[in-house]
Amino acid sequence: MSFFKKLKDKLFKSSSKLEEGLEAIVAEGAEEEVEAQAAAPEPQPEPTPEPEPIPEPEPELAPEPEPIPAPEPESEPEPEPEPEIEPEPAPMPDPVELPPAAPEVPPAPPVEAPPAAPELPEPAPVELPEPAPVEILSSSPSVSNEPLAERPGFLGRLFKRPAAPSAPRRVLDDAMLESLEELLIQSDMGVDTALRVAANLAEGRMGRKLSVPEIKDLLAGEVARIMEPVAKPMPLYKTKPQVVLVVGVNGSGKTTTIGKLASQFRAAGKKVVIAAGDTFRAAAVEQLQVWGERAGVPVMTAPEGSDPASLAFDAMTKAQAEGADLLMIDTAGRLQNRQDLMEELAKIVRVIRKKDPDAPHNTLLVLDATTGQNALSQVDIFRKIADVSGLVMTKLDGTAKGGVLVALADKFGLPIHAIGVGEQIDDLSPFDPEEFARALVGSDG
Repeated sequence: MSFFKKLKDKLFKSSSKLEEGLEAIVAEGAEEEVEAQAAAPEPQPEPTPEPEPIPEPEPELAPEPEPIPAPEPESEPEPEPEPEIEPEPAPMPDPVELPPAAPEVPPAPPVEAPPAAPELPEPAPVELPEPAPVEILSSSPSVSNEPLAERPGFLGRLFKRPAAPSAPRRVLDDAMLESLEELLIQSDMGVDTALRVAANLAEGRMGRKLSVPEIKDLLAGEVARIMEPVAKPMPLYKTKPQVVLVVGVNGSGKTTTIGKLASQFRAAGKKVVIAAGDTFRAAAVEQLQVWGERAGVPVMTAPEGSDPASLAFDAMTKAQAEGADLLMIDTAGRLQNRQDLMEELAKIVRVIRKKDPDAPHNTLLVLDATTGQNALSQVDIFRKIADVSGLVMTKLDGTAKGGVLVALADKFGLPIHAIGVGEQIDDLSPFDPEEFARALVGSDG
């Protein structure tokens, strides 16, 4: 994990470029959605408060005094016809009963109570605390609860808007997908690879809202899926010596890569010999000697201008005699469009095979990540001349276009043995697809 942290820190150029592009893409769509939502909610608050002021229940209170039992005394004379049946057998008691009825009539006028009775309900508003009106009021809040329930949803949507800038989201549509494709192409993944990655990302997700962190995780997953089959360490064989030929263009980092690999193999208990096959540059030989001293590995050299194929033959003879496990042969940097230099490399391979028909057992092509899409043509040419068996990508810390490694894996499927992110002897590590993918897109997953 320590190397992953270092890788992530070193790849800040690539990850920051992708991150800035993703944020711009998502923010563009998010702003449009916010503008559309800002206009929509204006008419919504008006209908909600309207149901609240319901004065209608108050008139409902008025009909309640109507069932006042005041008319009930009037029902009392209704039984009077019953005594009328009684006077038929005894007329005498009838007049006696009449006088009491007469006095009952005079109290009737003072019984201004009937008007008073209606006046009594006037304090009926005082009766509002009675249970019946309370029940009516309790029903009214149930009606008002509905708009109250709507308010939180509306207010919630309003409160979500200010939070949008912290985590903007955008619907994945054709326009957004096209922008993603352009961003991946700019990161040097190549047109074909960028289209494939974007299509896989969009599969089953069209119409969904995605945030920048979610897109990062999805991109990292797609990149890791492409890189997984090619993430292989350099194979080691029982053959002694195992010949490792290191090729690449000028300045790709072959010399430093050989020194770092030699140090790792020696730390693993292997006996290593280095042959300084770049006899055209004295500085290259001196640089390799310095790395040999750091790694504690002997370095075979030849006079400047000597035949590099001859040096390779002599180095194999010495490695066999000393029982070395690995012989690493450096070669001169050459451009893939220089036919004469490519012929020189082919000669080295032919001479090595005179000692061992299976040699070289590994041919590592060292690529400079800063070359971008030019790395694709380099792989194509070197495969034809030297039968490249694996790749080492260097200088990933110096480019914003680390996506070229994804394009290489997608197009050629060659094993990627290691990646370098610095000049220190421990700045070369076995390739881990998941760590690389997360570092490339700047994901914390």
